Amino acid sequence: MPPLLYLSKLQRCLALTVGGVFFSIFILAKAFAQQTDQVPYDAVGVIEGDSIIVTGPVNMEMVHGQVKTMLRSGSDVRVKSGTAKIDLVDGGQIQICGPAHFSVLTSGRSLTVALEEGAIHAHIERGPTLTIYTAQIQARTIAIGDGPQDVQVGIESSGEMCLRANRGAIRVEQQLTGQSVIIPQLGDVQLLNGQLEGLQSGAGHCTCELESVKAAPEPQPSITLSAVAAALDAAPAAENAPSKEEPIYQVIMPPLVYDAKAKAHTPLDPQMILLVRRARVRSTLIFQGRVVGEVVAAPPATQSPAAAARQTQGDVAGKKTPEVTPKPAVPAVKPAASANNSFTDRVRSFVRKLWSK
Repeated sequence: MPPLLYLSKLQRCLALTVGGVFFSIFILAKAFAQQTDQVPYDAVGVIEGDSIIVTGPVNMEMVHGQVKTMLRSGSDVRVKSGTAKIDLVDGGQIQICGPAHFSVLTSGRSLTVALEEGAIHAHIERGPTLTIYTAQIQARTIAIGDGPQDVQVGIESSGEMCLRANRGAIRVEQQLTGQSVIIPQLGDVQLLNGQLEGLQSGAGHCTCELESVKAAPEPQPSITLSAVAAALDAAPAAENAPSKEEPIYQVIMPPLVYDAKAKAHTPLDPQMILLVRRARVRSTLIFQGRVVGEVVAAPPATQSPAAAARQTQGDVAGKKTPEVTPKPAVPAVKPAASANNSFTDRVRSFVRKLWSK
Protein backbone atom coordinates (compact mmCIF):
# COMPACT_ATOMS: atom_id res chain seq x y z
CA MET A 1 0.00 0.00 0.00
CA PRO A 2 1.42 3.41 -0.92
CA PRO A 3 2.41 5.60 2.08
CA LEU A 4 0.23 8.51 0.97
CA LEU A 5 -2.92 6.35 0.82
CA TYR A 6 -2.19 4.91 4.26
CA LEU A 7 -1.80 8.40 5.80
CA SER A 8 -5.05 9.62 4.28
CA LYS A 9 -7.00 6.71 5.81
CA LEU A 10 -5.37 7.27 9.18
CA GLN A 11 -6.25 10.96 9.12
CA ARG A 12 -9.89 10.16 8.29
CA CYS A 13 -10.09 7.73 11.22
CA LEU A 14 -8.58 10.25 13.61
CA ALA A 15 -10.93 12.98 12.40
CA LEU A 16 -13.97 10.73 12.87
CA THR A 17 -12.83 9.72 16.35
CA VAL A 18 -12.22 13.30 17.49
CA GLY A 19 -15.57 14.42 16.04
CA GLY A 20 -17.41 11.63 17.84
CA VAL A 21 -15.74 12.55 21.16
CA PHE A 22 -16.68 16.23 20.81
CA PHE A 23 -20.27 15.35 19.82
CA SER A 24 -20.63 13.08 22.85
CA ILE A 25 -19.30 15.82 25.15
CA PHE A 26 -21.76 18.31 23.69
CA ILE A 27 -24.72 15.96 24.19
CA LEU A 28 -23.72 15.22 27.78
CA ALA A 29 -23.21 18.90 28.62
CA LYS A 30 -26.60 19.82 27.18
CA ALA A 31 -28.33 17.05 29.10
CA PHE A 32 -26.58 18.11 32.32
CA ALA A 33 -27.57 21.74 31.79
CA GLN A 34 -31.20 20.78 31.23
CA GLN A 35 -31.12 18.65 34.36
CA THR A 36 -29.67 21.45 36.47
CA ASP A 37 -32.21 23.99 35.15
CA GLN A 38 -35.15 21.82 36.21
CA VAL A 39 -36.32 22.34 39.79
CA PRO A 40 -36.80 19.07 41.70
CA TYR A 41 -40.41 18.11 42.33
CA ASP A 42 -39.84 18.14 46.10
CA ALA A 43 -37.93 21.43 46.20
CA VAL A 44 -38.86 23.85 49.01
CA GLY A 45 -36.71 26.89 48.45
CA VAL A 46 -33.26 28.45 48.61
CA ILE A 47 -31.90 29.08 52.11
CA GLU A 48 -29.37 31.72 53.08
CA GLY A 49 -27.81 32.41 56.45
CA ASP A 50 -24.60 33.25 58.26
CA SER A 51 -24.50 30.32 60.69
CA ILE A 52 -26.67 27.40 59.54
CA ILE A 53 -26.31 23.61 59.32
CA VAL A 54 -28.41 21.73 56.74
CA THR A 55 -28.69 17.93 56.72
CA GLY A 56 -30.78 15.62 54.60
CA PRO A 57 -31.69 15.92 50.92
CA VAL A 58 -30.37 19.19 49.46
CA ASN A 59 -29.22 20.52 46.07
CA MET A 60 -26.31 22.86 45.47
CA GLU A 61 -26.79 25.38 42.66
CA MET A 62 -24.66 28.10 41.11
CA VAL A 63 -26.62 31.35 40.76
CA HIS A 64 -24.80 34.48 39.53
CA GLY A 65 -21.47 33.07 40.59
CA GLN A 66 -22.66 32.15 44.09
CA VAL A 67 -23.38 28.72 45.51
CA LYS A 68 -26.99 28.41 46.72
CA THR A 69 -28.44 25.66 48.91
CA MET A 70 -31.81 24.34 47.72
CA LEU A 71 -33.86 22.74 50.49
CA ARG A 72 -35.87 19.66 49.58
CA SER A 73 -38.58 17.76 51.36
CA GLY A 74 -37.08 16.20 54.47
CA SER A 75 -34.28 18.72 54.98
CA ASP A 76 -33.29 19.44 58.58
CA VAL A 77 -32.05 22.95 59.36
CA ARG A 78 -30.35 24.29 62.48
CA VAL A 79 -29.71 28.03 62.83
CA LYS A 80 -27.00 28.51 65.43
CA SER A 81 -27.23 32.30 65.69
CA GLY A 82 -28.48 35.29 63.79
CA THR A 83 -31.14 34.86 61.13
CA ALA A 84 -31.75 32.78 58.02
CA LYS A 85 -34.04 33.29 55.03
CA ILE A 86 -35.83 30.82 52.77
CA ASP A 87 -37.09 32.00 49.36
CA LEU A 88 -39.89 29.57 48.59
CA VAL A 89 -40.17 28.04 45.13
CA ASP A 90 -43.93 28.68 44.95
CA GLY A 91 -43.56 32.30 46.06
CA GLY A 92 -43.10 33.84 49.46
CA GLN A 93 -40.46 33.96 52.11
CA ILE A 94 -39.76 32.52 55.56
CA GLN A 95 -37.51 34.34 58.02
CA ILE A 96 -35.97 32.28 60.85
CA CYS A 97 -34.61 33.92 64.00
CA GLY A 98 -32.03 31.80 65.78
CA PRO A 99 -31.19 29.85 67.67
CA ALA A 100 -33.69 27.61 65.91
CA HIS A 101 -34.15 24.00 64.79
CA PHE A 102 -36.78 22.83 62.31
CA SER A 103 -37.51 20.47 59.41
CA VAL A 104 -39.43 21.07 56.18
CA LEU A 105 -41.77 18.74 54.29
CA THR A 106 -43.65 19.43 51.08
CA SER A 107 -46.46 17.62 49.33
CA GLY A 108 -48.16 19.23 46.34
CA ARG A 109 -49.35 22.69 47.38
CA SER A 110 -48.82 22.07 51.09
CA LEU A 111 -45.74 23.04 53.07
CA THR A 112 -45.14 21.71 56.59
CA VAL A 113 -42.60 23.11 59.04
CA ALA A 114 -41.83 20.99 62.11
CA LEU A 115 -40.59 23.59 64.57
CA GLU A 116 -38.68 22.39 67.61
CA GLU A 117 -37.19 25.68 68.80
CA GLY A 118 -36.91 29.26 67.62
CA ALA A 119 -39.16 31.76 65.87
CA ILE A 120 -40.24 32.01 62.22
CA HIS A 121 -41.98 34.73 60.25
CA ALA A 122 -43.69 33.47 57.09
CA HIS A 123 -45.01 35.73 54.32
CA ILE A 124 -46.85 33.92 51.50
CA GLU A 125 -48.57 35.78 48.69
CA ARG A 126 -50.52 33.06 46.87
CA GLY A 127 -48.26 30.13 47.46
CA PRO A 128 -48.63 26.88 49.36
CA THR A 129 -50.73 26.29 52.46
CA LEU A 130 -48.44 26.53 55.47
CA THR A 131 -48.78 24.22 58.48
CA ILE A 132 -46.53 24.52 61.51
CA TYR A 133 -46.18 21.54 63.84
CA THR A 134 -44.81 21.47 67.37
CA ALA A 135 -44.84 18.69 69.95
CA GLN A 136 -48.43 19.53 71.02
CA ILE A 137 -49.78 22.24 68.72
CA GLN A 138 -50.70 22.31 65.04
CA ALA A 139 -51.07 25.80 63.50
CA ARG A 140 -52.42 26.24 59.98
CA THR A 141 -52.66 29.53 58.11
CA ILE A 142 -56.01 30.65 56.65
CA ALA A 143 -56.10 33.18 53.82
CA ILE A 144 -58.85 35.80 53.74
CA GLY A 145 -60.10 35.79 50.16
CA ASP A 146 -57.13 36.01 47.80
CA GLY A 147 -55.09 38.09 50.22
CA PRO A 148 -51.58 37.23 51.38
CA GLN A 149 -50.73 35.29 54.54
CA ASP A 150 -48.32 36.74 57.09
CA VAL A 151 -47.86 34.91 60.41
CA GLN A 152 -45.31 34.68 63.19
CA VAL A 153 -44.82 31.59 65.35
CA GLY A 154 -42.23 31.12 68.06
CA ILE A 155 -41.50 28.48 70.68
CA GLU A 156 -39.00 28.53 73.52
CA SER A 157 -37.25 25.72 75.32
CA SER A 158 -39.47 26.32 78.39
CA GLY A 159 -42.56 25.39 76.35
CA GLU A 160 -44.00 28.89 75.90
CA MET A 161 -45.39 29.47 72.42
CA CYS A 162 -46.47 32.70 70.74
CA LEU A 163 -48.62 33.12 67.63
CA ARG A 164 -49.38 36.31 65.75
CA ALA A 165 -51.56 36.73 62.63
CA ASN A 166 -50.51 39.87 60.78
CA ARG A 167 -52.42 39.02 57.57
CA GLY A 168 -55.04 36.29 57.40
CA ALA A 169 -55.91 34.02 60.32
CA ILE A 170 -54.42 31.01 62.13
CA ARG A 171 -56.26 27.84 63.13
CA VAL A 172 -54.63 26.39 66.25
CA GLU A 173 -55.40 22.80 67.24
CA GLN A 174 -54.25 20.82 70.26
CA GLN A 175 -53.05 17.46 68.91
CA LEU A 176 -53.80 15.47 72.06
CA THR A 177 -57.29 16.76 72.96
CA GLY A 178 -58.49 17.89 69.52
CA GLN A 179 -59.54 21.32 70.80
CA SER A 180 -59.14 24.13 68.30
CA VAL A 181 -59.35 27.89 68.22
CA ILE A 182 -59.06 30.44 65.41
CA ILE A 183 -56.86 33.47 65.92
CA PRO A 184 -58.28 36.30 63.79
CA GLN A 185 -56.28 38.78 61.80
CA LEU A 186 -54.07 41.04 63.97
CA GLY A 187 -54.49 38.57 66.85
CA ASP A 188 -51.50 38.07 69.14
CA VAL A 189 -51.68 35.25 71.72
CA GLN A 190 -49.39 33.18 73.91
CA LEU A 191 -49.74 29.54 74.99
CA LEU A 192 -48.35 27.99 78.15
CA ASN A 193 -47.34 24.32 78.04
CA GLY A 194 -49.33 23.79 74.83
CA GLN A 195 -52.73 24.15 76.55
CA LEU A 196 -55.47 26.20 74.90
CA GLU A 197 -57.04 26.86 78.32
CA GLY A 198 -54.03 28.98 79.20
CA LEU A 199 -54.45 31.20 76.14
CA GLN A 200 -53.55 34.80 76.93
CA SER A 201 -52.50 37.99 75.19
CA GLY A 202 -49.05 37.83 73.63
CA ALA A 203 -48.33 41.56 74.00
CA GLY A 204 -45.75 41.55 71.19
CA HIS A 205 -43.87 38.48 72.41
CA CYS A 206 -43.18 37.30 68.83
CA THR A 207 -40.39 39.52 67.49
CA CYS A 208 -39.02 38.10 64.22
CA GLU A 209 -39.30 40.65 61.44
CA LEU A 210 -38.78 40.12 57.74
CA GLU A 211 -35.85 41.84 56.08
CA SER A 212 -36.95 42.34 52.49
CA VAL A 213 -40.59 41.28 52.15
CA LYS A 214 -42.86 44.27 52.43
CA ALA A 215 -46.35 44.72 51.17
CA ALA A 216 -46.38 46.90 48.08
CA PRO A 217 -48.47 50.03 48.66
CA GLU A 218 -51.49 50.48 46.46
CA PRO A 219 -51.02 53.13 43.78
CA GLN A 220 -52.79 56.35 44.65
CA PRO A 221 -54.52 58.28 41.85
CA SER A 222 -53.10 61.72 41.12
CA ILE A 223 -55.87 64.28 41.73
CA THR A 224 -55.33 68.03 41.50
CA LEU A 225 -57.86 70.26 43.24
CA SER A 226 -58.34 73.96 42.83
CA ALA A 227 -57.82 76.32 45.76
CA VAL A 228 -61.57 76.77 46.25
CA ALA A 229 -62.25 73.03 46.21
CA ALA A 230 -59.40 72.39 48.63
CA ALA A 231 -60.73 75.03 51.01
CA LEU A 232 -64.25 73.57 50.86
CA ASP A 233 -62.93 70.07 51.52
CA ALA A 234 -60.74 71.23 54.39
CA ALA A 235 -63.53 73.10 56.21
CA PRO A 236 -65.76 70.05 56.96
CA ALA A 237 -62.70 67.98 57.81
CA ALA A 238 -61.65 70.54 60.41
CA GLU A 239 -65.15 70.62 61.89
CA ASN A 240 -65.53 66.85 62.02
CA ALA A 241 -62.01 66.21 63.31
CA PRO A 242 -62.18 64.34 66.62
CA SER A 243 -60.95 66.19 69.64
CA LYS A 244 -57.75 64.94 71.23
CA GLU A 245 -59.23 65.48 74.65
CA GLU A 246 -61.85 62.75 74.24
CA PRO A 247 -61.44 59.70 76.49
CA ILE A 248 -60.24 56.40 75.03
CA TYR A 249 -62.14 53.20 75.82
CA GLN A 250 -60.54 49.75 75.63
CA VAL A 251 -62.17 46.36 76.20
CA ILE A 252 -59.93 43.62 77.61
CA MET A 253 -61.36 40.11 77.52
CA PRO A 254 -60.15 36.54 76.94
CA PRO A 255 -60.38 35.16 73.39
CA LEU A 256 -63.49 33.32 72.31
CA VAL A 257 -62.93 29.54 72.07
CA TYR A 258 -65.09 27.24 69.96
CA ASP A 259 -64.77 23.45 69.92
CA ALA A 260 -66.86 21.69 67.28
CA LYS A 261 -66.51 18.32 69.06
CA ALA A 262 -67.74 19.56 72.43
CA LYS A 263 -71.40 18.89 73.30
CA ALA A 264 -71.75 21.92 75.55
CA HIS A 265 -69.77 25.14 75.65
CA THR A 266 -68.94 27.02 78.79
CA PRO A 267 -70.34 30.55 78.58
CA LEU A 268 -67.98 33.45 78.96
CA ASP A 269 -67.90 34.89 82.47
CA PRO A 270 -68.78 38.62 82.31
CA GLN A 271 -66.46 39.23 85.26
CA MET A 272 -63.53 38.42 82.94
CA ILE A 273 -64.41 41.41 80.71
CA LEU A 274 -62.73 44.64 81.72
CA LEU A 275 -63.58 48.07 80.35
CA VAL A 276 -60.76 50.58 80.66
CA ARG A 277 -61.38 54.30 80.22
CA ARG A 278 -58.34 56.48 79.65
CA ALA A 279 -58.67 60.23 80.06
CA ARG A 280 -56.48 63.10 81.14
CA VAL A 281 -57.51 64.84 84.36
CA ARG A 282 -57.59 68.59 83.97
CA SER A 283 -56.14 70.71 86.74
CA THR A 284 -58.42 73.05 88.74
CA LEU A 285 -58.35 76.63 87.42
CA ILE A 286 -57.83 79.30 90.13
CA PHE A 287 -58.12 82.99 89.18
CA GLN A 288 -56.37 85.58 91.37
CA GLY A 289 -56.76 89.38 91.17
CA ARG A 290 -59.20 92.23 91.86
CA VAL A 291 -62.13 93.73 90.00
CA VAL A 292 -61.87 97.49 89.35
CA GLY A 293 -65.01 99.34 88.30
CA GLU A 294 -65.21 102.25 85.91
CA VAL A 295 -65.20 105.84 87.35
CA VAL A 296 -68.53 107.57 86.62
CA ALA A 297 -68.14 111.28 85.87
CA ALA A 298 -70.40 113.57 87.96
CA PRO A 299 -72.95 115.60 85.91
CA PRO A 300 -72.34 119.40 85.77
CA ALA A 301 -74.15 121.37 88.48
CA THR A 302 -77.08 123.46 87.25
CA GLN A 303 -77.73 126.99 88.57
CA SER A 304 -81.05 128.04 89.93
CA PRO A 305 -83.00 130.83 88.10
CA ALA A 306 -82.36 133.31 90.97
CA ALA A 307 -78.58 132.82 90.84
CA ALA A 308 -78.60 133.19 87.08
CA ALA A 309 -80.54 136.50 87.40
CA ARG A 310 -78.09 137.90 89.97
CA GLN A 311 -75.14 136.95 87.77
CA THR A 312 -76.74 138.75 84.83
CA GLN A 313 -77.35 141.93 86.88
CA GLY A 314 -73.75 141.93 88.09
CA ASP A 315 -72.44 141.65 84.56
CA VAL A 316 -74.59 144.59 83.49
CA ALA A 317 -73.32 146.77 86.38
CA GLY A 318 -69.74 145.89 85.46
CA LYS A 319 -69.13 143.83 88.48
CA LYS A 320 -68.49 140.21 88.30
CA THR A 321 -70.62 138.29 90.70
CA PRO A 322 -68.79 135.52 92.43
CA GLU A 323 -70.02 132.17 91.54
CA VAL A 324 -71.89 130.44 94.26
CA THR A 325 -71.68 126.71 94.33
CA PRO A 326 -75.15 125.48 94.96
CA LYS A 327 -75.58 123.02 97.70
CA PRO A 328 -77.12 119.74 96.90
CA ALA A 329 -80.83 119.88 97.34
CA VAL A 330 -81.98 118.11 100.41
CA PRO A 331 -85.38 116.57 100.01
CA ALA A 332 -87.82 118.27 102.36
CA VAL A 333 -89.11 116.08 105.03
CA LYS A 334 -92.82 116.36 105.21
CA PRO A 335 -93.86 116.64 108.84
CA ALA A 336 -96.21 114.06 110.04
CA ALA A 337 -99.75 115.24 110.25
CA SER A 338 -100.84 116.00 113.79
CA ALA A 339 -103.42 113.80 115.19
CA ASN A 340 -105.22 116.79 116.88
CA ASN A 341 -105.92 119.11 113.89
CA SER A 342 -108.17 121.64 115.76
CA PHE A 343 -109.36 125.16 114.94
CA THR A 344 -106.68 126.73 117.15
CA ASP A 345 -103.94 125.06 115.23
CA ARG A 346 -105.33 126.31 111.96
CA VAL A 347 -105.44 129.95 113.25
CA ARG A 348 -101.86 129.73 114.55
CA SER A 349 -100.69 128.41 111.21
CA PHE A 350 -102.42 131.22 109.31
CA VAL A 351 -100.84 133.94 111.50
CA ARG A 352 -97.37 132.38 111.05
CA LYS A 353 -97.79 132.47 107.29
CA LEU A 354 -98.71 136.19 107.37
CA TRP A 355 -95.57 137.12 109.38
CA SER A 356 -93.35 135.06 107.19
CA LYS A 357 -94.25 136.98 104.02
